[in-house]
Amino acid sequence: MKAFLTIVIASALTSCTAMSEEDKKPAAKPEVPEGAEVITLGAGCFWCTEAVYAQVDGVYSATSGYMGGTVADPSYEQVCTGSTGHAEVVQVVYDPEKISTGHILDWFWELHDPTTLNRQGADVGTQYRSAIFYHTPDQKKIAEASKEAAQKDFKDPIVTEITKAGTFYPAEKYHQDYYFENKSKNPYCRAVIEPKLRKLKLDH
Repeated sequence: MKAFLTIVIASALTSCTAMSEEDKKPAAKPEVPEGAEVITLGAGCFWCTEAVYAQVDGVYSATSGYMGGTVADPSYEQVCTGSTGHAEVVQVVYDPEKISTGHILDWFWELHDPTTLNRQGADVGTQYRSAIFYHTPDQKKIAEASKEAAQKDFKDPIVTEITKAGTFYPAEKYHQDYYFENKSKNPYCRAVIEPKLRKLKLDH
């Protein structure tokens, strides 16, 4: 299975070379409506994380990008080397009147394995680390409490970092809405993302 997933991931990355120059430009930063809150989450491949949060009630937007590194305006290729220090993340803009930060994090613990250091399945590297980047002191408190509460659901210790949010760099345009744009043709979507969405009852 691991060898199969390696081939699938290689296929997915190869397909990126066929993108137009416009598609390879960074996407715009997400709009934040009045009264909305923002939290940034790393849970492995951002294609997977975005596909989940894009379907959660109360979420305005889920934007794939990079955070937590030392290089300005990193490219996907740079982040993939692990040398920039960035994590693949999804910046979630949500309506706190419809969904609380705690419920946002409930989805976070469900959608990935927070006990594997710098790895999710066949995706290995610091860019795939489990991370909560909080934007307010209240979010920090909620994240710490949520992590402690979630530990009972995992045999191994949770290794998720809880860090103050830094600069968010939106990923290239071709990474945005990746699952929904490519699920019929990309084997990574079928092999990795779709089973996750079925588990979370979000596959539609």
